Amino acid sequence: MQPLPPPEHRRVLRFVVFMAVSLLALSCWALVNSRINVAMPYSAFVMRDVVDKTPALTGLEDWHPAAGDPASTSAPAAVPVTSNTTAAGSVKLSGPVIREPPLAGEGERERERSERCDADSAALRVYVYDLPAEFHFGMLGWDGKGKPAAWPDVRDARAAPHYPGGLNLQHSVAYWLTLDILSSALPPGSDVAVRDSRPCVAVRVTNASLADVFFVPFFASLSYNRHSKLRRGEKVSRNRALQAELVKYLMRKEEWRRWGGKNHLIVPHHPNSMMEARKKLSAAMFVLSDFGRYSPDVANLKKDVIAPYKHVVRSFGDGDSPTFEQRPILAYFQGAIHRKAGGKVRQKLYQLLKDERDVHFTYGSVRQNGIRRATAGMSTSKFCLNIAGDTPSSNRLFDAIVSHCVPVIISDDIELPFEDVLDYSEFCVFVRSADAAKRGFLLRLLRGISRDEWTKMWKRLKKVTRHFEYQYPSRSGDAVQMIWSAVARKMHSVQLQLHKRGRFQRTGSES
Repeated sequence: MQPLPPPEHRRVLRFVVFMAVSLLALSCWALVNSRINVAMPYSAFVMRDVVDKTPALTGLEDWHPAAGDPASTSAPAAVPVTSNTTAAGSVKLSGPVIREPPLAGEGERERERSERCDADSAALRVYVYDLPAEFHFGMLGWDGKGKPAAWPDVRDARAAPHYPGGLNLQHSVAYWLTLDILSSALPPGSDVAVRDSRPCVAVRVTNASLADVFFVPFFASLSYNRHSKLRRGEKVSRNRALQAELVKYLMRKEEWRRWGGKNHLIVPHHPNSMMEARKKLSAAMFVLSDFGRYSPDVANLKKDVIAPYKHVVRSFGDGDSPTFEQRPILAYFQGAIHRKAGGKVRQKLYQLLKDERDVHFTYGSVRQNGIRRATAGMSTSKFCLNIAGDTPSSNRLFDAIVSHCVPVIISDDIELPFEDVLDYSEFCVFVRSADAAKRGFLLRLLRGISRDEWTKMWKRLKKVTRHFEYQYPSRSGDAVQMIWSAVARKMHSVQLQLHKRGRFQRTGSES
């Protein structure tokens, strides 16, 4: 017999044998696994698509927080909104989407779907009631006579009925939303400027069973501005008569009765509009300027959307906005000074600031070139005071934003548009009314803001200005699309309530 190798050699030998057996087992497992994969059909594999393609927040992709140089920082995570429909070949889950590999030719069809805006690709499917012209464009001189449809031809943006100017414009939200949703259904061959540039956030559907929300195209604010006063021979104003007719119309609709109006969208943006009908229609989602003249049971942030006023001063472009040194006025305010309720702080501030050399605080209105003077004043001011008046908000805030004049918000009860996705503290200064009324407090605060800090807010203002622009055709991330996106976000909770209510609808009707 040969002598056994020494103990240290035996340990090495056992290690080599162990490694050889392990490699052999691993090779066998890999061989078996590859044969199983070959035997399985390709369609059995699925891949996780973690890219959220929801268009509801389109336009916020280049939104940067004001930390250091805003242009060099990354954007915060926006609140995602998922569509109520899924693309063909996908399974809707609570987590990431599981998407099957495309079949032959499916890739081309997928690209076609992404290039069009329809019920399968939009975040919000909107059914528009065909109200008579007197409720909407009839107030603008369009009578619809000789037209085959209930709506004006919106293919040419220049030929669409024009909204009256001046202060009428500040509450023109329903007009812009109506134009936009009508243009979403334009057929191929329509005006390219209208059809192809429109973001795919909300799309009109003509089948009510496909709708996420039912849009009521009543120009309530214009009706209030134009038809509130009694005319000769009238016992009831035209505005009140239209509201009464609208209530009757909706109450007869099966779509309203089925869910009590919770999935309906109405736009009484002027705080005095729809005073007679708002309580009867309060189950619907309202698009409002604020809650100043609403009781909490009629309007609240849980169900309603706050939309910006349409600014009346001229917007500044990114390149022509005056810098810190080009704005010699520290603080600017022009407007009504004697207000009621929460607006009394205006009178106190007027007494405190009227004699300050670098502060402009005067009475002003749209008359005598008031808008032109406001445009010049805001563009030469570092800070623009936005003080509560008869209501918590006014178009003054949005005039300041498009003038790139850092807003100073002195309104304790104000609600701001899109605040779930925009951080206003990055481009606004907030001051409690009680603090602002203290002698010297406001001026010490504003003079204590350094040039660098002001410039950071100014740069941020230039980034967010486009979110407060109403226009037709609408553009990605403008006020029109931001409102539709806000509605889409609200509709998730509304649909949750409706689906829970409908659980026992079948058995309830049979019992």
